[in-house]
Amino acid sequence: MNLIKVAIAKLLTAAGVTGAIDFSSPPKPELGDLAFACFDLAKEQKINPAEAAKNLAGKIKPGGLVEKTEAMGSYVNFYLNAPELAKFILSGKKIARKSGKKIMVEYSQPNTHKEFHVGHLRNACIGGAVVELLKQTGNKVIAANYIGDIGAHVAKCLWYIKKFKADEMPTDNLGGWLGKMYTESAQKLEANPEYKNEVDEVLRNLESRDKEWTEFWAKTRAASLDEFKRIYKLLGNNFDVWFFESEEEKRGKEIVGELLKKGVAKKGEGGAIIVDLSEYGLDIFLVLKSDGSSLYSTKDLALTEKKFKKYKVDESVVIIDSRQGFYFKQLFKTLELAGWKKQLVCLTYEFVRLPEGAMSSRHGNVILFEDIYNEVLSAVKNEVVSRHADWDEKKAVDTAHVVTLAAIKFDMLKHPTDKVIEFNVKEAMSFDGCTGPYILYTVARISSMLRKAGVKKINAGRELALLTAVEEKKLALKIGEFDEAIVRAAEKLNPSVITKYAYDLAKVYSEFYTNCQVLDNDDEKLTEARLALSLAAKNTLQNTLKLLLIETVEEM
Repeated sequence: MNLIKVAIAKLLTAAGVTGAIDFSSPPKPELGDLAFACFDLAKEQKINPAEAAKNLAGKIKPGGLVEKTEAMGSYVNFYLNAPELAKFILSGKKIARKSGKKIMVEYSQPNTHKEFHVGHLRNACIGGAVVELLKQTGNKVIAANYIGDIGAHVAKCLWYIKKFKADEMPTDNLGGWLGKMYTESAQKLEANPEYKNEVDEVLRNLESRDKEWTEFWAKTRAASLDEFKRIYKLLGNNFDVWFFESEEEKRGKEIVGELLKKGVAKKGEGGAIIVDLSEYGLDIFLVLKSDGSSLYSTKDLALTEKKFKKYKVDESVVIIDSRQGFYFKQLFKTLELAGWKKQLVCLTYEFVRLPEGAMSSRHGNVILFEDIYNEVLSAVKNEVVSRHADWDEKKAVDTAHVVTLAAIKFDMLKHPTDKVIEFNVKEAMSFDGCTGPYILYTVARISSMLRKAGVKKINAGRELALLTAVEEKKLALKIGEFDEAIVRAAEKLNPSVITKYAYDLAKVYSEFYTNCQVLDNDDEKLTEARLALSLAAKNTLQNTLKLLLIETVEEM
């Protein structure tokens, strides 16, 4: 609920309404600004809803924020006073946030020895936004990354390099080259399954800390991590904690032993350690291979324990590809059976498609983040240069960089997490529609107008009484919905709520700008009031984009 609704809710409480108070928007602007349904009130008073609405409307006297109330069927509709509304919105008041929980958000989780593709990008964008949303709603948040720096994929890559590419290792861009080697190794093994035993031997050597293989692993791992950190810096993702699979293996095997003693786990056919979750509809959960080698599950058991014991968090949120959703249900159920009582949340997101289908780093048909970034950057820079031939190279490149990241991030975030994305570069970088560049353009247009007016700070004061147009009231109402959008997005762990709000606010501002002359009119006081409303819209858009880790520019 935003501050406006809180103020109206107080009036309803004073008029005798008890219990939860919620509002809806009337179907047409001429029917009011907010509507309160009287069904529960009617049931409590044992009268019909229309009569309850009529009685309630009569108890609320006009004044201040409320211009008038009307009973319309089973609803009481509120018409707000536009100048008072603007004053209310521009006062800078905020809803006080209660102290929340200590939450660890684990996201991104790329594997070393692979390339950072657009699927990783979606995870990084969602995770960064979820961290900001949870912080804004009063929680203490620890942003964590869990790097897959050991396991079968690493063994495949290192085996392939040693066997076929030992003399071809580059000195530059080693991280990117390793990703290509992983793809080639997977294809080689698919065509020659007889090599599988050699890869298994490499994995055992890595887990037993064989000196030669460990040194080779450490060198290549460092190159991958350097590449990831460079990309995170570009994207604006900051992590408080870095976890690594290689550090969780020992404790993970110990926990598997404890599960055996508790009877939660048992030996399956062939000697592998399993947890039978069939009665819960979750099949068989493998927690240790028959040869004693660890699995993702082995290490995830240890990681979960570490999060709560070492960092004392109240809740753990893990953001992962939906194709891992079943695995995490198995993991969480296993922990529950072992006596785990802490709050575990798994936020899944659907994958990103190429136009011709799903991606797979194993088959090499992935869209790499770097390729997307460079393609969009080139196109945006050309657009910027065509619009501003007088700009120097640095200004053009810096602006293109911000617009490029806004285009990419906004497109990753505007889709609900349960929707598959088919990434379209042209659509993402469009300056029209629900896109990052459109929101940035709106901010830049307002900035340009404020510069033209020679205004840095505005204190409109009594001039706000002049804001009586429908578009002015609509803009003030939309600005006032910001806090509510944050709470809704945080509760659902869904950043697309914020992208929709940003787009809706930009559209409402465009209507205001088109229909309400801000500059060059005959009334200086009205100009000042409209500039104040414009500045509030700009600040709100910037704050909205900040939640999405998107920067803005003053000129476009």
